[in-house]
Amino acid sequence: MIKTKTKFRLLDVIVILGCLGLFIFIYYRISVRLHYQWNWQIIPRYLLRRDQETNRLVVNYLLEGLITTIKLSIWSTILAVIFGTITGIFRTSKNLFLRMVGRTYVELVRNLPALVLIFIFYFFVSDQIIPLLGLDSFIRSQTGTSKQVLELLFAPTMLFTQFVSGIVTIAVFEGAFITEIVRAGIESIERGQHEAAYSLGLSWLDQMRFIIMPQALRRILPPLANQFVSTVKDSSIVAAISIQELTFMGMQLSMSTHLIFEVWLTVTAMYLIITLSLSMVVNRLEKRLQRSD
Repeated sequence: MIKTKTKFRLLDVIVILGCLGLFIFIYYRISVRLHYQWNWQIIPRYLLRRDQETNRLVVNYLLEGLITTIKLSIWSTILAVIFGTITGIFRTSKNLFLRMVGRTYVELVRNLPALVLIFIFYFFVSDQIIPLLGLDSFIRSQTGTSKQVLELLFAPTMLFTQFVSGIVTIAVFEGAFITEIVRAGIESIERGQHEAAYSLGLSWLDQMRFIIMPQALRRILPPLANQFVSTVKDSSIVAAISIQELTFMGMQLSMSTHLIFEVWLTVTAMYLIITLSLSMVVNRLEKRLQRSD
């Protein structure tokens, strides 16, 4: 693979100057035309605060929301990969019923607004599934170390129901897209691989475990990683059900402090730090796979 040297061209300079000019124009309109008084020095106190009991710095609203967003994204991605893998295999199955189940799931989720799905799953999961499993009472009965571990991995006990509902909602939504990624990965494997596995007398399950899925996994890893980036961004929609993630905390702070631009620019920067970092990891993964190929 021949590496090409990146050249800094005149067009790049024009684009940079244009972006800088746009930023200055927006700042001018906000400061002069709207008579907006910037107050950036107050933002750090909403990131970290000093605990009066221990006299230590602890996370405050915005960082708490960021941590909740990260936990939501991680658990939702794990559950979405499980949903997507199962239904992706269903979509490539020879069984008509399984194919219809997989396609129905994908078409329903992809053709309904995410906000509608949030309310449907939130009220169904929180009102029906969690009480049926006795999960809420189990969580509230935990004390000591077990309670601290659950709060570290998930959310405070009083918010556990909303948190689990948010995880399920995001996982179902993202799982539909992962289903198509898995389906495309399986179908990209050459037909001769299937026929060779069948001729060796392998069962369908063994074909998938030892022949098809290991090869498909290599091809779907980059889009799966990109889907994790999308999950981080899509997690903001659960602010509609009062889950205290980053967007929800930004909404509460902007309304209570009236620091509209400072709060939302800070929230934007925090999202960009996560998503751009993940995008860099994805790009390195793709280049590594290309080199190995």
